[in-house]
Amino acid sequence: MNIQSPVPTPDLTAIKGRQQAAWSSGDYAVIGTTLQIVGEMLCEAVDLRSNQRVLDVAAGNGNATLAAARRFADVVSTDYVPSLLDRGRERAEAERLAVAFQQADAENLPFEDASFDVVLSTFGVMFTPDQERAAAELLRVCRPGGRIGLANWTPDSFVGRLFKTIGKYAPPPAGVKSPALWGSKAHLDMLFGRNATIAAQSKTFTFRYASPSHWIDIFRSYYGPVHKAFAAIDPKARMDLEMDLHVLIGDLNAAKDGTVVVPSEYLEVVVTKHG
Repeated sequence: MNIQSPVPTPDLTAIKGRQQAAWSSGDYAVIGTTLQIVGEMLCEAVDLRSNQRVLDVAAGNGNATLAAARRFADVVSTDYVPSLLDRGRERAEAERLAVAFQQADAENLPFEDASFDVVLSTFGVMFTPDQERAAAELLRVCRPGGRIGLANWTPDSFVGRLFKTIGKYAPPPAGVKSPALWGSKAHLDMLFGRNATIAAQSKTFTFRYASPSHWIDIFRSYYGPVHKAFAAIDPKARMDLEMDLHVLIGDLNAAKDGTVVVPSEYLEVVVTKHG
């Protein structure tokens, strides 16, 4: 008779602390800036209006924030990494855009119920360890009839496969759900479906870098999860991980001139909160 050991209950507070340290390492803004087009497209997807109050959750260095501010919305940009808010603030000041920046946890947003017409997150809230709590918070601060716009990497995308590759060397904590689940319509239905109508469509962001080695160097230096993974393993494992990343890029690279042109699928999501 086989008796299966129970899956341990994850310490979400401790996991969040480690995640915060990971995203604080490196400098995500170096990579985040390249993703700006996603924020622009998301603002179009939610049909953002200039008289609306907008919250950007897990905003990073502010791609959706800036996109909404360029449309003259009243924008509050939040993240739990202060240095990323600083990068977003610098960008807003350079473009003379009026934005309020506030440190905040996506699982415990410091705003009243129904405070915002539109709530946005590009490749941000999907990384919260307590997914149900984060989704509930997005719904709570959005007014009835308002919209939640999300951009989430899909499980089989380049970035989804990147996290699976990293996981072979630095496994995620037991019991924590994959962030890439946010790129599944079925999972979003589970998170939001009782209280909202969900529209989702597949989109593609293309990573463009000078070479595979250039991409690896940038992500190893600046992308928190990759940076932390390399730091946590021994030299032999680092060589193996680097080789696996070369293989992953090679499998998907559309360029034949030595550069990197790698498409990565993401789900563009518009959640309309029921009135």
